[in-house]
Amino acid sequence: IVGFVIFTVGPVLGSAGISLLQWNIVTPPVWQGLSNYIRLITDMEFWNSLRATLYYTVATVPLGIVLSFALALALNTNIKGVSLYRTIYFIPVVTSMVAVSLMWRWIYNPTSGILNYMLDRLFTALGLNIRPPDWLQSATWAMPAIALMSVWKGLGYNMVIYLAALQGIPRHLYEAAEIDGASDWHRLIHITIPLVSATTTLCLILQIIASFNVFGQVYVMTGGGPHGSTRVLVQYIYETGFKYYKMGYSAAMSYILFFIILVISIVQYLLLTRKEAA
Repeated sequence: IVGFVIFTVGPVLGSAGISLLQWNIVTPPVWQGLSNYIRLITDMEFWNSLRATLYYTVATVPLGIVLSFALALALNTNIKGVSLYRTIYFIPVVTSMVAVSLMWRWIYNPTSGILNYMLDRLFTALGLNIRPPDWLQSATWAMPAIALMSVWKGLGYNMVIYLAALQGIPRHLYEAAEIDGASDWHRLIHITIPLVSATTTLCLILQIIASFNVFGQVYVMTGGGPHGSTRVLVQYIYETGFKYYKMGYSAAMSYILFFIILVISIVQYLLLTRKEAA
């Protein structure tokens, strides 16, 4: 409890106070009240970074949930070596984000990366005169490239959660459905998916929180470029606080991010509660 108060509750309350100040760490702080929050309304950089964050969230969360559920279904079997497969898919989760980001920077390299090399050979074989894009230097492709890497890295996390939920479904439900002539598809739709709905909501909440807090891969792979197309909200908060030393303004943006995540989480929880009550 003492550690939680000192290292979590204390900084949270302290940053709330800082968000009401004009402070650059060096000079004494000046009281600003709600000026930092009001200023956000007309800050186009803030809205652009929030838009980029929402784009990243929409690109990663649904795809990550669907793929991790499909992967859990595939690995929820008794085939030989299934534990090894589960471990392999989980390894990226515990791998350093910086290391993974550097690896994917090489994959996306337009001249020596394996992705463009394979696409070049594919297009040539199909007789198409198409050149693969420079993924991380294109304002169009940079964010999808980062999103794809993030989905790959986080796939194993939700997979483990879904595996636990799938293994908790009573087998007699499937046996009864099979006796009644239900196909694999009907068993999936009418038994599996409804019984893991709470797990899906949990994964959605965790994924959305993680997507709104995205920073490491963006910082390493693009630095927010090109032309600010991948400058997500957390990077803008970081630059404002630790590059331009506008600590109060940075703290205000952090609290806006906190309230956005809080509202989304509450709405998802209420929807889940209503669905279970029905």
